[in-house]
Amino acid sequence: MLSGSAACTHAAQHERAVVIAVVDYGAGNLTSVVKTFRRFCHDCIVTGDPETVSRADKLVVPGVGHFSATAALKSSGMEQAIRERIEQNTPLLGICLGLQWLFTGSEEAAEPKGIGLFPGMCTRFPREVKSPHVGWNQVHIMAPSRLLSGIADRSYFYFTHSYRAPQTDGMAALCRYGGDFSAIVERGNVFGAQFHPEKSGQAGLQLVENFCAL
Repeated sequence: MLSGSAACTHAAQHERAVVIAVVDYGAGNLTSVVKTFRRFCHDCIVTGDPETVSRADKLVVPGVGHFSATAALKSSGMEQAIRERIEQNTPLLGICLGLQWLFTGSEEAAEPKGIGLFPGMCTRFPREVKSPHVGWNQVHIMAPSRLLSGIADRSYFYFTHSYRAPQTDGMAALCRYGGDFSAIVERGNVFGAQFHPEKSGQAGLQLVENFCAL
């Protein structure tokens, strides 16, 4: 039988706040991402420290810009720390450039390679369509998805990108613009969104809430 103080300590350990680490590798403004995630998880921190990543309960890898920016993930030791957390079944969400990094690589840059959790190379939109792809577009749900729970098929999300991920095993939803491409990938506890949920209104908020509630 625990004493009163010991019982409180024991309960506190079990009720420890979930920590979401937003990975900072110098690719884009993280303010809106962090603000959105803090609506559902107060302990959302920004970090470029592999040791902090190794202790986080959930990981978010956002990013905008050129694929070469992801080289910082490897050189800083972050990629290895992220791999280890994924092996421990830690939920991870890649956003925009962060989704593309989950693949083998991108034609935008010969180096670095992606982390390779999904096969295939990200490619540029064809010349027949305006690039970058900027604005609202529908997402077509193709498979059951925990990330898209409670979100209607063909909901609109906000995109801004010049390269897109291929269709692949693990594609939960696609977008149709210059051909079909992966809008959501999901395998185990690894997720990716090509669009920006933090800029996508109510549907985007629902997606963030779903990830925080995993």
